[in-house]
Amino acid sequence: MAESSLTTGHDIELKTPYQHGSDVAVTEGKVSGDSGTGSDGERWGQDVLDMQRLGKQQEFKRNFSFISALGFVSIYMATWEFVLVSLSVGLANGGFAGLFWCFITTVLCYGTVVASLAEMASMAPTSGGQYHWVSEFAPPQYQKVLSYASGWMSTLGWIASLASSVYVCGTQIQAMVNVLEPNEVMTPWQLTLVMFAVIAITIVFNTVGAKFLPMLETVSLVGHIAGFFVVLIPLLVLCPKNSAHDVFVHFEANGGWSLGPAYLVSQVTVIYCNLGSDSVVHISEEVEDASLVVPRCMFWSFVYNVLLGIVMLIVMLFCIGPLEDVVNSDVPYLLLFNNTGSPALSIVLNVILFLLIYSGNVTALATSKWNIPFNAVYGTSAGCVILALIQLGSTLAFDIIVSLSVLGLMSTYLLSIGCVFLKRLKGEPLPYARWSLGRWGFWINGFALFYSAFLLVWCCFPSYLPVTASTANWAPLVWVLVILVSYIVYVLYGRRNYTAPVEFVEGRKAAGVGLQSSS
Repeated sequence: MAESSLTTGHDIELKTPYQHGSDVAVTEGKVSGDSGTGSDGERWGQDVLDMQRLGKQQEFKRNFSFISALGFVSIYMATWEFVLVSLSVGLANGGFAGLFWCFITTVLCYGTVVASLAEMASMAPTSGGQYHWVSEFAPPQYQKVLSYASGWMSTLGWIASLASSVYVCGTQIQAMVNVLEPNEVMTPWQLTLVMFAVIAITIVFNTVGAKFLPMLETVSLVGHIAGFFVVLIPLLVLCPKNSAHDVFVHFEANGGWSLGPAYLVSQVTVIYCNLGSDSVVHISEEVEDASLVVPRCMFWSFVYNVLLGIVMLIVMLFCIGPLEDVVNSDVPYLLLFNNTGSPALSIVLNVILFLLIYSGNVTALATSKWNIPFNAVYGTSAGCVILALIQLGSTLAFDIIVSLSVLGLMSTYLLSIGCVFLKRLKGEPLPYARWSLGRWGFWINGFALFYSAFLLVWCCFPSYLPVTASTANWAPLVWVLVILVSYIVYVLYGRRNYTAPVEFVEGRKAAGVGLQSSS
């Protein structure tokens, strides 16, 4: 199948590869058929054709527009918010300049991963995301087992991501207390209980309040953008400033690593700040015109979140105060807010940051298990509770959970991109993509594949040296254990009972196979 130059899908062509006939009637830009057309018997033509090609029933209402879907992914990414709360590893392992240049180079490399995933979301706009893509694009003999593994890794990544955000919310509550009571320190058990409370409230939003989530995402998008300026302006106006030399030129490794490895270890938390573009994929079947809207949301949310993140990073580095104080602080961003000279303003800025990051928690749980029986929400939350217990035995619990989140999600990116790259390498046809990488697809996929593998290696390194039992990075051990458990479950159960998504795809499914449903 010939590839065109890079497109963003301004034309609405109704194309369905792998298809040998259709019982769907197309009339005046809409489609009527038997693939779950909703109360009025109609859906936008491309959505119906995409669902038919994927062999899936339309079971959910498509109530997410471009704006609400953009809000969904943007508030989950929350790049500028996480720049403030999660980059202490980079500050210790490179100083101000090391963190700044690590951020720039990392987002440029990671952008190829996002672009590759966005194209796949256009080829196959399904809520299954990576586990479907691997199933459809992997070599036939590996489709089932790799799809099964991808599903496990994706779930692990999103649960760990939720757990890390919950941890951040807990430390933010502690930071607000410390503004007024500097000597008051939460014990590990107290922080654990606060995290449990945050999880419980998040469950309520995703069960009782689930019908309000599209509206919440739109409101959160407005808050995400407005909050950026509300936080940025007081910092610029009120805080004393570090020198430009310190921010852009002076490198300093204080984490035990030499500068080279320190720079590479810092990539992990930078990726974490920019992770989550594919969260919108998991509501694809609830988005109008998904094969165009979803990849656009993925790519452009990444671009504008990165731009906001870079601006906030520069402001933070100029305004946070001496590097020595930052490295020795348990909560560096509290130094930043306190540098305004106003305890009341510091609390206000913390509250704004807390509310925005908590909104991302709601999205994270929705991404893990969206619009399905409540026991799945409870199961996901239980996994988060287990990961929250890590901080009882480790002084670097947040770094471990971050590494685990990146390991889980980057594993699925590696598998998905690798499968598409292999098809391009062999010259095999790919489904039509309205948002296409065109002639650059081979090179972008190739670099994204290399970078994903490279990053997985650095996720396994400890953040600081020397290493003790309480400062070790236990994320690789958890990751490997989950891989082993998933393989055992596959051998004992999945190999006989798991039906891979590709078995329903038009042109791939056996005669007489109907549409896939969740029932």
